Amino acid sequence: MHINGQTVDVPDTITTVTELLAHFDLLGKMLVVEHNQTILQKEDHTQTELAEGHRIEIVHFVGGG
Repeated sequence: MHINGQTVDVPDTITTVTELLAHFDLLGKMLVVEHNQTILQKEDHTQTELAEGHRIEIVHFVGGG
């Protein structure tokens, strides 16, 4: 799977965007997920299935000053 422009190995048990975010400890954080060049709504994360060759971009926001 390609995540943020890099090939990343993830466990085969990860089949949805929600599971992927949990794997990287990103659940509950402010972020935007793009799946195969389509920006996903948060409610679509649980039903968007992943497969080999899919491209994911994850942008999360960090506060600071």
